[in-house]
Amino acid sequence: MPDEMTVLKNKKELRCGYTTGSCAAVTAKAALIMLISGEDIFNASIVTPKGPVYNAEILDITRTDDSVSCAVIKDGGDDPDITSGSKVFATVRFLDDQGITIKGGEGVGVITKPGLDQPIGEAAINSVPRKMIRENLEDVLEKYGRTNQGVEVTISVPNGKALAEKTFNPKLGIVGGISILGTTGIVEPMSDAAILDTIRTEVRVKRAEDKKVLLVAPGNYGLTFLKQRYGIDENDAVLCSNFVYDTVQIACDEGFSKMLFVGHIGKLVKVAGKIKNTHSMYGDHRMEILSGIVSEVQEDTGSSDIKEKVLSCVMTDEAVNIINEAGLGDKVFHRMVSKIKEAMEEFSGGKIETETIVFSNEYTELVRTENAQLFLEMTK
Repeated sequence: MPDEMTVLKNKKELRCGYTTGSCAAVTAKAALIMLISGEDIFNASIVTPKGPVYNAEILDITRTDDSVSCAVIKDGGDDPDITSGSKVFATVRFLDDQGITIKGGEGVGVITKPGLDQPIGEAAINSVPRKMIRENLEDVLEKYGRTNQGVEVTISVPNGKALAEKTFNPKLGIVGGISILGTTGIVEPMSDAAILDTIRTEVRVKRAEDKKVLLVAPGNYGLTFLKQRYGIDENDAVLCSNFVYDTVQIACDEGFSKMLFVGHIGKLVKVAGKIKNTHSMYGDHRMEILSGIVSEVQEDTGSSDIKEKVLSCVMTDEAVNIINEAGLGDKVFHRMVSKIKEAMEEFSGGKIETETIVFSNEYTELVRTENAQLFLEMTK
């Protein structure tokens, strides 16, 4: 297992990129300069909110009688960002009325649900990118002595509609394209912050939908189980990935008091040991936790060799079989699920009542807490 410094060192060696928000701001700036000056430019730069300067090559310049359009190519660095390589366009025209109007064009999504960064009906251009666009256009207007000039800018991403199908946007209620995002202007490879931002956005949407119980699953296994076993749509659950503790904190922040936590034993048994982040990078300990629970119930069974057999297992499903064959399943798994519930409620400081459903191989329900069925019905 790598230590924390090794993990950070490896992250620092990866190349950062620029957000779609930075792309939108720099191409809008370039388009306005060309609209005012009448001359084409092929490079433009902005200062990102985090500080680094983004120097961009300007492409695909086109003019009409009253507008200029141009593009930059999104560079996400070494982050596995599906928008990398896409062209982000800005089309700028003058308005009679003073002020800057920001619109979404082709491939930029539209908000259809409450709880997101922008109101229903607005283009999915988040507040920080809007601020970046506005401030950079205001700087250009000031430079050219045209501070009273009104400007309309339309941001578009021609392949954005197809890309959006590979994102959380349809689930969040953003239709027709991608979102223009970014709070720092910089894409940091494998950023935990980006994942947590997505989780927070999903939780806010559920809160805005007035959900009484927040349904959480670590990953796609949990979504498949919920759909196959209970007919629950995958869009009804928030994916927390490995960020169990952080998701509980976000749920607290957003005002939830009830949570139903559903997942495979291989992930959830770690939570029984009060592990806050279940990524293997931070430690595995599945068999140690499970064998420890076996030890807790052994006094009643006299099965002294089961702990060692569990410790030698590689996969939790194998351990489940050993425990069941020894006749310990009922006691061990009910103790385990109680510990998961206890850990989740401890993570919340007692603010969230948590019920849990754990499944094992082939999506077979293994165990649940007492009120899990009630919470399940409240999620529908």
